[in-house]
Amino acid sequence: MAPEPPRAPRRPSERTVHGVTLSDDYAWLRAENWRAVMRDPSVLDADIRAYLEAENTFAEAYFAPMGEAKAALVAEMRGRIKEDDSSVPAPDGPFAYFSRHREGGQHPLYCRKPLPDGPEAILLDGDKEAEGKAYFHFGHWRHTRDHALFAFAADTSGSELYAIRIRDLSSGADLPDVIEETTGDLLWSADGTVLYYIRRDAEHRPSKVFRHVLGTDPAADTLIYEEPDKGFFVSLGETQSHRYGLIACGDHDTSEVHLLDLTEAAPQPRCIAPREAGVRYEVEHHPSLAGTDSLILLTNADGAEDFKIVTAPTGTPDRAHWRDLVPHRAGRMILSHTVFAGHMARLEREAGLPRIIIRELASGDEHAIAFDEEAYALGLHPGFGFDTSAVRFTYASMTTPSEVWDYDMATRRREMLKRQEVPSGHDPADYVTRRLYAVAPDGESVPVSLLYRKGTPLDGSAPLLLYGYGAYGITIPAGFSTSRLSLVDRGFIYAIAHVRGGTDKGWRWYADGKLAGKTNTFTDFIACAEHLVAEGFTKPDRIVAQGGSAGGMLMGAVANLRPDMFAGIVAEVPFVDVLTTMLDDTLPLTPPEWPEWGNPITDEAAFRRILAYSPVDNVRPQAYPSIFALAGLTDPRVTYWEPAKWVARLRAADTEGRTILLRTNMDAGHGGAAGRFDKLDEVALVYLFALKTVGRTT
Repeated sequence: MAPEPPRAPRRPSERTVHGVTLSDDYAWLRAENWRAVMRDPSVLDADIRAYLEAENTFAEAYFAPMGEAKAALVAEMRGRIKEDDSSVPAPDGPFAYFSRHREGGQHPLYCRKPLPDGPEAILLDGDKEAEGKAYFHFGHWRHTRDHALFAFAADTSGSELYAIRIRDLSSGADLPDVIEETTGDLLWSADGTVLYYIRRDAEHRPSKVFRHVLGTDPAADTLIYEEPDKGFFVSLGETQSHRYGLIACGDHDTSEVHLLDLTEAAPQPRCIAPREAGVRYEVEHHPSLAGTDSLILLTNADGAEDFKIVTAPTGTPDRAHWRDLVPHRAGRMILSHTVFAGHMARLEREAGLPRIIIRELASGDEHAIAFDEEAYALGLHPGFGFDTSAVRFTYASMTTPSEVWDYDMATRRREMLKRQEVPSGHDPADYVTRRLYAVAPDGESVPVSLLYRKGTPLDGSAPLLLYGYGAYGITIPAGFSTSRLSLVDRGFIYAIAHVRGGTDKGWRWYADGKLAGKTNTFTDFIACAEHLVAEGFTKPDRIVAQGGSAGGMLMGAVANLRPDMFAGIVAEVPFVDVLTTMLDDTLPLTPPEWPEWGNPITDEAAFRRILAYSPVDNVRPQAYPSIFALAGLTDPRVTYWEPAKWVARLRAADTEGRTILLRTNMDAGHGGAAGRFDKLDEVALVYLFALKTVGRTT
C-alpha cells in the first residue's frame, strides 16, 4: 500500500499590503535563521527539517519500485561519458593549461604542461579536495602571469560562499592566506603580489571588493570598492589585453564598470561611465587602436536595443567620447565581444541562431564563421592570448556532439581540435533536429527546437518533454546532451520552447517577457505545447513540462493556467513564491530582481501584477498535473521554502489526488549535486518521473 503524502501543518499568518490581505498558512517553513543555515545546515529548525525529510521519504517511496530502472538509466548515461575526458589545452606563454577527470572521478583536476609537449603536472586535484565533504564545488581559478602561483576558490556547503586558497606551484604547498566567504571571483595584479576578490555581505550579496597582499592577514585586507546600491551586484573581470581589471556593478537593466590598472601597486578604481538607468555596457581594451589607447565597449546606449560596439579613449572614457565602431542594427543582437591585437571577435544572434563575426581592426573588414544546421549552439572561448590571430570556439547541435575548433582570424583557416566522445556510441544520423514556430496569442512566432529519434511516430502518440526558461535575457541553446538521449531513445520527443524573457529573437524578446509583459512567457509556453499537439507530435496527456529556477516559476504558472495541457511537470529549484520574495528586501536576490519583476513594496501596480501570476498565490482547487519539485537546502538563489510552500498548497488544493513530490537535497544548493556522477542520480529521477507519468515502461 502506498504511503500517505505528508501534509504540512497549517499555521495561518496574515498581513495587508496595498490594501490587500495576504494569507499564508505555510510561512513557518521559512527558517528565521536562514543565514546561519546557509553556512551550517545542521542548525535548521527541527520542525522544518522533519517536514522536509518526510517529503523526501515520500519521494523515495515513490521511486523505490523503480530502483532497477534507475540503476539502468544511470549506467546508461554514465556509459556515454568519457570518464577520463580532458579539455583542449589553452596555451599561455611557456605552458598550456587544461582540466581533466580521472576514471571514476567526480571532480575536475586542473593541470598544465610545458610547451610544446612537456609532461603533465596536476595543479589541483578536485577529488582529493572533496574528500570527506558532503558537498564540494570549485569556483574560479587563476594563475599568476609568471606562472608561479595558483589561486582557487571552493564552496563546501552549496550556499555559494567560497573560500579562496593560493598554491605555490613550485612546491605544491598552499600559502597560509585563506580568504573565507567570498563569491569566488579572482583577479591577480600584474606582478602576482596582490589578489583582488569580492566578499558577500550579511544578506549574501556580492558588494565589496578587497585587495589582499600576499603574506598578510586577510582580516586586514583593504576595501577598494563598496557598492552603495543594494540592488546592484558586483563581479570581477579582466580585459583580454590583461592591462585592466574590471569591477562590474549592475542589475538586469543597468551597469557601471570601474577600471583597475593591474600594473600599479595600489590602483584606485576609475569609473568609465556613471550608471544611467537602462544603459548597459561591457568593456574591452586595446593599447593602440588607430594609434590611441582605447576602450572598446558593447552597449545599448542611444537606443541601441540590440546593442552596438563603440570606442573611447582610455583617458576620457565617458559617454561624451563614445564613437560607433559597429553600429546598431535592429534584430541582430550582439552578445559578446573580445578584442585581440589585430582582430575583434564578436558573438551575435539573428533570427534565433548564433554566429561569430571576425573584424580586422586595421581595415574594418568583417567575415562570419558559417554553419549549416537548422538549429545549433555556438560558444566563443578566447583563451589567454592577446597578441594572437587564433580564437577558439565550440559548436554543437541537438544531434551533433560538442566540437572544439581553433580559428585563424587572419587566414580564415579552421581546425577541429576535439569532438565530444560518446564511449557507448552515438550516430547523429539516428536522430532528427528541427526548428518549428508556434503562434502566441498576440501573433508573435515562438521558436521551438525539437530532437527525436528517427522512426519515432509523429501521429500524436509519442510522449514529449517540453523545456522552458524565459527570464533575464538567457537563451537556452539548442546544444548536445548525452543524458537527453536516454529519454529520446525511449520514444520521447525533446523540445525547447524559446519563449519571451530570453533574447532568442533580440533584446525586445527579453523586454516583452519581463515586468508588465511577464505573462507572455507563460502564454508563449502554452502556445508551444498547443502547436506541438496541433502538428501531431503529441497529445496533452503525453506532455511533461520541465523548467528550473525562473523556469520553475514558468512551470508553476502554467500548472495554474492550463493544468489540462500537461500530464506532468518537473520544477527544479522553482522560483514560485514570487510575491512574498519580492516583498522581502532582506533576501539576497530581492533588490536586484526588482528590474525583472517590479518592486511590489513601493509600486502597487507591480504588486497587483505579480499577485495575479505568482504560482504559490494562485494555487486553487482544480485537477493539477503530476508534479515533481526539487530543492536545495542551502540554495541562496531560490530558497528551499519556496518549493516547500508550493507543494504544501498544491497538496491541499489538488482535486484529483495525482502524484505531487518534493525532494530537497539536504547537502546542496541551487545547482544540486556537485559531483558529475552524483548529478546523474538526479537526472535519472526526473526521467523516471517523466516516463512513469506518461505510462512508459523503462
